[in-house]
Amino acid sequence: MEASLRIDKFIWAVRFYKTRSVAAEAVKSEQVMLNGSFAKPAATVKPGDEIKVKRNPIWRTYRVKALLKNRVGAKLIEGYIEDITPPEEIEKLEMMKLMPGYDRERGKGRPTKKERRELDDLGW
Repeated sequence: MEASLRIDKFIWAVRFYKTRSVAAEAVKSEQVMLNGSFAKPAATVKPGDEIKVKRNPIWRTYRVKALLKNRVGAKLIEGYIEDITPPEEIEKLEMMKLMPGYDRERGKGRPTKKERRELDDLGW
């Protein structure tokens, strides 16, 4: 196993991002922090490092347990990272979910195009 790994490759391998290029772009656009500072795509990750990933509206925090060579299945990720996101950040996400309009049920709010046409046919 390697002693260090590029951060863009690591966050892609543990399935934070779908492709490595998207992972590198996220690092460039300051959506990924390594040990408290914004990382560059070539920054190296070692076991014990802390990674923060911006997942709107919160920053998720993870501790690196081990490095890996290739992308792994979703069920195997727990062996490589540990979620240490503070409870305050999780509460912030829960509060966002409670806000009106966060997850609109079908038929609630503004009518869809199909619903609007049906209303027009009724004479509304």
